[in-house]
Amino acid sequence: MSTLEGVILVLSGAFAGFVNSIAGGGSLLIMPLLIFMGLPSAEANGTNRVAIFVQNIFSVAGYRSKGVSAFPFAFYVAIPAIIGAIIGSNIAVDIGDQVFNRILAIVMLIVMGISIFKPSINVDPKELITRKKTWTSVITFFFLGIYGGFIQAGIGFLIIASLTTIHGFNMAKTNSIKVFVILCYTAAAVVVFYLENKIRWEYGLTLAFGNSIGAWIGSRWSVGKSDRLIRMILLVMVIVLSIKLWFF
Repeated sequence: MSTLEGVILVLSGAFAGFVNSIAGGGSLLIMPLLIFMGLPSAEANGTNRVAIFVQNIFSVAGYRSKGVSAFPFAFYVAIPAIIGAIIGSNIAVDIGDQVFNRILAIVMLIVMGISIFKPSINVDPKELITRKKTWTSVITFFFLGIYGGFIQAGIGFLIIASLTTIHGFNMAKTNSIKVFVILCYTAAAVVVFYLENKIRWEYGLTLAFGNSIGAWIGSRWSVGKSDRLIRMILLVMVIVLSIKLWFF
């Protein structure tokens, strides 16, 4: 890894960590970047998980420092997500580069569309967490875990869409649940990619440094603020990157 690549990774990681902590989609930028730097798709996928894991430690701490959390509900949905992620990660290490790149390109556009056009939902605060809704989320997060373990990119948008649709949580609480769940299942994913020798540690730890800075700043800044502008900027960037990935 060259010095220039290191600087690019730190700066890109800081932006991705900031974006991930307030909305999602940072991996939509980091995954193509790692691939363009020459990492095979499976290694780019595994390397990114190192940064995601460290980033979400800082994200969880940032939200808790602002008094935002949703325990024990976050534990209930994290457990099935971990099981799903182990399944998804094992699929990811065996998939071909071209197939993975094209899946990633399509997913990038789909999840961005979900994040931009998802409807607003108003729910009675007393109905935010019921037994039926909790079980619905447990099942949903198992499948989200499979997706997160497989590809990661855009999982934040899918989690946000699921939590706001099922429960109607506000954005701050939704994000606090999101970063905790991703932290938990990413730990399992890192183990799978490590055992398959699909992690480039010099890239992952450099990226993690940048991600952590962005995640801490973003998680604290985001409480009570809108992420609409960042999503719109991401939409433009993701369209360009997805086109390049498709023809990579």
